[in-house]
Amino acid sequence: MQAIRNSENPMRTMDAFWAGQIKSKEWLIDQLSHQVKEPVSIDIHGGWVGVLASMIFQSGIPVKNIRSVDIDHTCESIATMMNKGEEIEGRFKAVTADMCEIRSDADVVINTSCEHITQEQYELWLSGLPHNTLVILQSNNYDIPEHVRWHKSFDDFKATCGLHFLWGGEMKTQLYTRYMIIGKKNE
Repeated sequence: MQAIRNSENPMRTMDAFWAGQIKSKEWLIDQLSHQVKEPVSIDIHGGWVGVLASMIFQSGIPVKNIRSVDIDHTCESIATMMNKGEEIEGRFKAVTADMCEIRSDADVVINTSCEHITQEQYELWLSGLPHNTLVILQSNNYDIPEHVRWHKSFDDFKATCGLHFLWGGEMKTQLYTRYMIIGKKNE
């Protein structure tokens, strides 16, 4: 709660706790738990205020460390506060950066913000990931102005991802359908 109270825009921070947002994160964690058996490093691109990182730490998934990257400078301090214990232990770091410009060497890279970047930006982002990294993507069919690359269907989303497909699915929420793909970067 302190992270919300201290944020520049508490109402915007609360958006991270909408039922659809939480269900999407729980769904991702459930699927990630089937993929990860040994401790991994995780990068979350579009990490927002650190809710997904916090939920992963609490999930029992074996995690070495998590780096949460978001272009919005107001997210870094909130994400750090949300994951303070892990930050103190050296297991969490929030970073303000453009996901298209930062490089990753994590075992798992998660991007739950695919609808917020253009296809050109997505391809640039994907080009910065090492081969054989486990990649988890989420997008949706929610047509609002800030979504510049939403998808009409799961198949539409899958066709734009450029990954060796391992698993995928869709989940209906009250306002939109969420799509998720787990795969490896094509060589």
